[in-house]
Order: sequence, then structure tokens, then C-alpha cells
Amino acid sequence: MSDVLALVEARLRTALGEPDARAAVTFLGTDRIEVLRFTASDGGGEVVRYATLGMSAQPMADPTATLVDPLRGPRAELVLTVRKGRADTDKVLRPLAVLAASPQVEGVIVAPGASLDTGEPLWPEAPFTSVLVAESGGLIEDLELDEPMDPVRFLPLLPMTPNEAAWKRVQGAAALEERWLRHGTDLRDPLRAGVPLG
Repeated sequence: MSDVLALVEARLRTALGEPDARAAVTFLGTDRIEVLRFTASDGGGEVVRYATLGMSAQPMADPTATLVDPLRGPRAELVLTVRKGRADTDKVLRPLAVLAASPQVEGVIVAPGASLDTGEPLWPEAPFTSVLVAESGGLIEDLELDEPMDPVRFLPLLPMTPNEAAWKRVQGAAALEERWLRHGTDLRDPLRAGVPLG
């Protein structure tokens, strides 16, 4: 499966440029997860993108399935984008690796619309302990693999405050995204306040 990860890293470099840092985290009983950091300008200043590498080595499987197909099943990596210099966001590396390992550790299938909770701030003084998984296909195109393997999807993560996460559980992901849009929420601001939910 290292071939898959080589292709994934090549796609990340094509889309985001050369990483300026990388860190590896290994959890007991799981494959190694790396997190690559990319710095870029987006017109409104510099942003930092953190992308996982390793989650897509195996397809995500339904934890209730009696037989796990080693080839078929959804594959993904996670991508988080934040504004540079406003917070110590490099501390997000371990929480991101924990989220990327969750399909192996907990049998979770990570898909758009899902909430992922770290149980702790994403970085020091972050008002977020969870993220909303957004649709792939924007900045980084899905990576097609040889049949019968599913493509690798690069899923953006949108940090949520505890109140936003609770509201999303009741109202749904689309309603929260619409509210962010209506209020012009800067989802890349690592210190932003929660959107009004009244």
C-alpha cells in the first residue's frame, strides 16, 4: 500500500507545493500517520495547510462487516487550512493524526457531513474541539486508483466550536454551513468566535 501513499503525496505536492515540515505519529496497532505542512498565500495573507498522509493506505471498512475487503472501500486524507501567525496551530499535528487514525482504531468511516471530535482543543487556546468534514474536490482533486480500488478523496476539515457542533447534531451539516455563509464566517481564522445560532 506504500504505492498508494506515494501517489497521494505526489498529488499533495502537485496541488499545494513542497511541504515545509512533516511529522509522523504512530499509535499502537495502527499504521504510521504523517502530517505534512504547506504554507501558501491566498490573497488575504498567508495560510497554513495541514494534510494527513497514511489514512488512505487502507480502505475504510464498516465495523459491523464480517469480512473486510482489502481493496474496495472509501479512502481519504484530511486537510485543514488556517490563517498563519494568529495561533500556535502547529500543535494540531497530533489531533489531526488521531482523527486520521480513527478508521483503523475505531472503525469509523469518515465522510462529508460527519463530525469528528478530538475531545481537546485543536491547538492551544483554540475555541474548537471538533471539525466538520466537508466535500472533496476543491483545492485537491480526488486521486483515481487502479480498479477495483476507490479513489482517494482529500476531505477539508472545518473547525467547529462546541455550540456549533451541538447545533449541527440537531440541524445537520448543511444548515450549519449555510449559517456560516450567511454570516460571512472566516472558517480559516484559528481564533474566530462561534457563529450566532439563535
